[in-house]
Amino acid sequence: MKVYILKCSDSSYYTGVTSNLEKRMKQHEEGAFPYCYTFDKRPLQLMFYREFDNNLEAIAFEKRVKGWSRAKKEALISGDIAKLKELSRSKNNAM
Repeated sequence: MKVYILKCSDSSYYTGVTSNLEKRMKQHEEGAFPYCYTFDKRPLQLMFYREFDNNLEAIAFEKRVKGWSRAKKEALISGDIAKLKELSRSKNNAM
């Protein structure tokens, strides 16, 4: 199972989970699902994906990432683990 982040034509990010990333990307790009967030935000660019052996872990990670700020998603995309940790601490301290 893979969790992925797409950058949309309006510069927003879409986070999803799939067992077949190539097939799912094709569906996004072709607009196979008119109700999907990405339908009117094409073209799309794959920015990140992470593979999981456990489906439940993948789904949990997808849900977590969907709740993240743009800055935190961009830190994940760029692989800036220090910034990701800093942004996580900042949010936890603000609560």
